[in-house]
Amino acid sequence: MQSIKEKVIDIIKKLPDDVNYEDIMESIYAQQMISEGIQQLDNGEFVSQEEIKERFTQWLK
Repeated sequence: MQSIKEKVIDIIKKLPDDVNYEDIMESIYAQQMISEGIQQLDNGEFVSQEEIKERFTQWLK
């Protein structure tokens, strides 16, 4: 398993040479959010599709 540092280095290496600081930060942030989301799913921390449908029904009344 890669360390966070290794993952960040890989992200930066895949970016174009003319990238700016903002692009780098956005790419790292996006990967962080994806990783956290996957971890939440692995931990069973999610809302089912049925519950989402129920919530939308209540919101749209």
